[in-house]
Amino acid sequence: MNKNDLKNLKKWFADYVSAFYTDDYDYNFALNVKKGHTMRVCDNIVMIGEKLDMSKHDLIIAETTALFHDLGRFKQFKKYGTFNDMISENHARIGLREMVTHKVLSICSKAEKALIIKAVNYHNSLKLPSGEDERTLHFIRLIRDADKLDIWKLFLEFFHEKNNRQNNVFVLDLPDEPEYSNEFIEALHSQNMASTKDMKTLNDFKLLQIGWVYDLNFVPSIQFVQSRNIIERIEAILPQSKEITEAVSHAKDYVKMRLAN
Repeated sequence: MNKNDLKNLKKWFADYVSAFYTDDYDYNFALNVKKGHTMRVCDNIVMIGEKLDMSKHDLIIAETTALFHDLGRFKQFKKYGTFNDMISENHARIGLREMVTHKVLSICSKAEKALIIKAVNYHNSLKLPSGEDERTLHFIRLIRDADKLDIWKLFLEFFHEKNNRQNNVFVLDLPDEPEYSNEFIEALHSQNMASTKDMKTLNDFKLLQIGWVYDLNFVPSIQFVQSRNIIERIEAILPQSKEITEAVSHAKDYVKMRLAN
């Protein structure tokens, strides 16, 4: 692959997304958010890759991964009216099927195609796959980090920007109630990632996102969390309780430890 190949893939992606638009403003708004998310994840993955001194060729592979990581979101929303994988189907799998149907990776070498497919497949998994070689894991780690950086941005904008259009599809239609589940408190204490399948309220989603710091793989990603006060800003929109404060402190300590090391 080269830069011109990537340029053509971006044109294909834009045309693909355009075919999903209707005359429904709210529906199109949701698609535009996902399209914008994809473009920013492309920027994020290049930013991380450049700071890691990756080769120009590998940066193209990484950006292609970012371009297609959420391809399944558009067909998912058209078919199910939701971005919630728990009540529809895994959007990564939908995306991979679309990539095969449209033969979008036909310009890639066999090795490039394998990296992109595996990275897309595992970008939203709870854990990294076992049995993969280090090069494959590197690209999986890249997309997982780049994706999280923009999800945090979108999530915080939803709560903090007065002009942000309120649309429940972006918080997975979770009820905005004061309760939160113990699984997410325990996960923060044990420095583990909780599972989305255990979410019951919007507060669970907030705690889950704080716990994402334990899954960050690269120093530039950790620096992003610190420089933008991600943990503190999510904590500010959680119930103020000793239990939450103590749990969140473990995530803050983890970030400090990673940066110190």
